[in-house]
Amino acid sequence: MRVAVFGANGPTGRHLTDQALAAGHAVVAVTRRPGSLPARPGLTVAVADATDPAAVDAVLGGTDAVLSALGSRFSKETITTYSASATAITGAMARHGIKRLLTVSSSIAGPDWRPTGAHFFNHVLDPLVNRRLGHTLHEDMRRMETVIRQTNLDWTLVRPSGLFEHPAVTDYHTAETSADGVFTARVDLAASMLNELEDRRYVRTAMGVITTTVKPNIAKLIWNEGVKKK
Repeated sequence: MRVAVFGANGPTGRHLTDQALAAGHAVVAVTRRPGSLPARPGLTVAVADATDPAAVDAVLGGTDAVLSALGSRFSKETITTYSASATAITGAMARHGIKRLLTVSSSIAGPDWRPTGAHFFNHVLDPLVNRRLGHTLHEDMRRMETVIRQTNLDWTLVRPSGLFEHPAVTDYHTAETSADGVFTARVDLAASMLNELEDRRYVRTAMGVITTTVKPNIAKLIWNEGVKKK
């Protein structure tokens, strides 16, 4: 399968690209920084701003599916990266007749998500980090989900919990709407997306994905994912 990966030079996008190539897919890696992606067999690097409809349209021809791992940092200012890219990508897919879309969102996008037994997270970290510091980011994720839900595409909204780095894929868990857990390794997020691309268990719904066998350092996670500058 020939797949387009948006955000291919980001932390999740790199895992997606590596795993997709290893699985035998041809990958069109869509990025604004092409120099950061080394040449490899099966890889085509395409330069495009994911929020620019014309640029997105130009790179999607001949692809069979789209995987979006676009992301943004916390900001007090209004964030539009997610919703604007969703509008550009879904419009281009419709014009090219591409049906399959998997897009990274967040467990926070589900209004009723509260992981079981995670008292400190539910009552301290979530209100402070996600609902306050990450308010504008998650607000735009919800706008992105609305844009995608209104299309006729075969979409899956992929909702990880707190993202962290881990060297190898684990025995991760998925569930419809959201998964009952606090953390998701990026390698597991990528693996779950590629598995769903083939299995199609969560077409036109949300898929929660969590890592259960390993946990990150919480302070380091907050710093890396929400505070540290790129």
